[in-house]
Amino acid sequence: MELVLLTALGVGGATVIGAVIGFIFKNISHKFSDIVLAFAAGVMLAAAVLGLIIPSLEYGGKYGIIITVAGIFVGAVCLNLIDKLVPHLHKFVGDEPESHNNANLNKVLLFVLAIAIHNLPEGIAAGVGFGSGDTTQALIIAGGIALQNIPEGMVIISPMIAAGIRPRKTFVLAMITGLVEVIGTLIGYLTVSISTALLPFALAFAGGTMLYVISDEMIPETHAHGSERGATYALLIGFCVMLVTDVMLG
Repeated sequence: MELVLLTALGVGGATVIGAVIGFIFKNISHKFSDIVLAFAAGVMLAAAVLGLIIPSLEYGGKYGIIITVAGIFVGAVCLNLIDKLVPHLHKFVGDEPESHNNANLNKVLLFVLAIAIHNLPEGIAAGVGFGSGDTTQALIIAGGIALQNIPEGMVIISPMIAAGIRPRKTFVLAMITGLVEVIGTLIGYLTVSISTALLPFALAFAGGTMLYVISDEMIPETHAHGSERGATYALLIGFCVMLVTDVMLG
């Protein structure tokens, strides 16, 4: 349990590390952030397939393929529904900007809130990995998610400051998005620890959420600023790094 808690703090803390980098380097180029995010997407893709989806098939037994496919789609649909239900909370941090700034602030806070909400299933994915009992795979999954959180933390700082949110509140919001991931990790671990019968479905569900995030958010973002070639190779490198790591530690 101590290892799970430390990993949860590490996964959530990666967002804070990214936020600190974002404060120090406020004008990070799109090309650099796209390359880093694409590398993280490759890492997460490998972690989702090797650490969650394949083990789901193995633990599922006779009906493994049905459970795994169902879990992947349920996970993806859940995130799709979350995307549609994220509320418009321009007063989330207590700022009262002039009316002409409301739209911009609203857009930025929706972006931050969406990150926080999506961090919950990502945290659950890390926790479910530990629930499987394979510590090596669980650490690989958590490492991939943590790596993705660093550029995520970097990119949320500048938009919030530009929207008029004070630096202290900006940093607090970044910390909250990381805390959500810590909570998700503990939920995932405790859920599959209480009922091992849920493990195959939970693994596939977590894998589905990660695949959805990669396809719906990370890849489009990395291809939106003219760096798609570099982003593609960065994704492949990230995937292969995790593949080699898995083989060497397996």
